[in-house]
Amino acid sequence: MSVKFGIIGAGVVGTTIATLLNDAGCECIGVNTRSNKSYERFCAYLPTTRLRLNELARAADILFITTQDGSIEEVAIQLTIEKQNRPGQIWIHCSGSLRSEIMCKEKDLPVGYLSIHPLQAFANIDRALLSMQGTHFGIEGNCQESEELGEALVEILGGIPHKIDPTQKTLYHAGAVAASNYLVSLAYLAVKLFEQAGIDKESALQSLLPLMSGSYHNIEKVGLPYALTGPIARGDTEVVRKHLQEIPWDLKETYKGLGRLALEVGEERNNLIGGNYNQEMLLELKKLLGVTRNVKGDEDA
Repeated sequence: MSVKFGIIGAGVVGTTIATLLNDAGCECIGVNTRSNKSYERFCAYLPTTRLRLNELARAADILFITTQDGSIEEVAIQLTIEKQNRPGQIWIHCSGSLRSEIMCKEKDLPVGYLSIHPLQAFANIDRALLSMQGTHFGIEGNCQESEELGEALVEILGGIPHKIDPTQKTLYHAGAVAASNYLVSLAYLAVKLFEQAGIDKESALQSLLPLMSGSYHNIEKVGLPYALTGPIARGDTEVVRKHLQEIPWDLKETYKGLGRLALEVGEERNNLIGGNYNQEMLLELKKLLGVTRNVKGDEDA
């Protein structure tokens, strides 16, 4: 793909995308950033001219707005006011929570709008450059042409594109947060329980990481719902009861909420393999975990 693109916001994602696209034969015509430090860091990976917004808008086929989420709309407003964009230009942001339409401030402006969101936690540019290959992306845009461009760009980056429903993007982002950020929260919960059992925080984490890694690989190998193990998968009500008796009160509701989800996974697994929970055990588990509705949403008897 032979296109000229500009970057607005020289953070980890913007620098990574610019570097990879430029290496693939696209031309980065310049970068716009308020910070001298971020510009210097950007140039360490891709020496590029620092340009004003109107200069980028006049020369680029594609503008990446890779600022903080809170600044995306502000940049789009400024670009719209100046009206110096090339006809047919595409504006792209990489937010997982904001729709692409947030950039549309004037319907008659001859611009396409697109969001490509990498489902990856990038700690720094070096790691991002290494991990972009194989990263999955959520894509949504204002038209088919924009989305087709998004798919092509993602493939150039080495990623895997998935079209998402823009009207449900908040749920998409919530799923990403649950899989990434709340995994950290889950580790924190487990460490706190280990500390209650007398294991110091550092040793607790080192003990739990192989277990968490093993569960992750089970999900990768056999998928959901088959990877579920443990007392809820077995229908072991006594173990769950003892957990709830001794878990500190401030952690109990979190445990019960996760347990309700585990029970839903267990019921799905049983349906697939032709198995069943003992009905007495199932009702007791639901009572212990505070389940008021079954998997289908009907009220329990």
